[in-house]
Amino acid sequence: EEELSRSSHTNPGKSLVNGIKTNPASSSPKSSLPVPMGPPVYVDLAYIPNHCSGKNTDPEFFKRVRASYYVVSGNDAANGEPSRAVLDALLEGKSQWGENLQVTLIPTHDTEVTREWYQQTHEKQQELNIMVLASSSTVVMQDESFPACKIEF
Repeated sequence: EEELSRSSHTNPGKSLVNGIKTNPASSSPKSSLPVPMGPPVYVDLAYIPNHCSGKNTDPEFFKRVRASYYVVSGNDAANGEPSRAVLDALLEGKSQWGENLQVTLIPTHDTEVTREWYQQTHEKQQELNIMVLASSSTVVMQDESFPACKIEF
C-alpha cells in the first residue's frame, strides 16, 4: 500500500496493473502487455477477485497464486457469480502445481452453481487435495445474520 501510495503521489497519472505501471487513459486492465513469468506466489489466504466472476480469474491465476485458502464470494446467478469457469480453473491450475498441498475453498454463499460443481467434481477435488468448507456457524450483527467460518493460521 505504501508503495502504491508513493507511486500515485510521484506519478499522479499512473497506476499499477499486474504489477506494471500504466497510464489509465491509455490502457485497460486487459492490456496487451504480457505479464512477466516468474515463480508462483504462496499465500495463506486469497480472495477470488470480482465476486468469483470469470472476467478476471482464469487457470493462470491459480497456477501463479497458490493459497492454502481461497475465499469464493458471489451470489448473483444472473451475472454469472460465482462462475463455474472460475471453479473449474481452480482444478486446472492446482493440477499443475507439481506438489499436493492442501487447499481449502471457502464459499461465502451456498449457491446452486457451487453445489453442482462440488458434486460433479468431488473425485477430482479429492485427487488434488482440495477441501470445500461449508459454514455451520452464523454471525448476527445489527439485525442481520450470515454464515461465517473461522480460520486459524
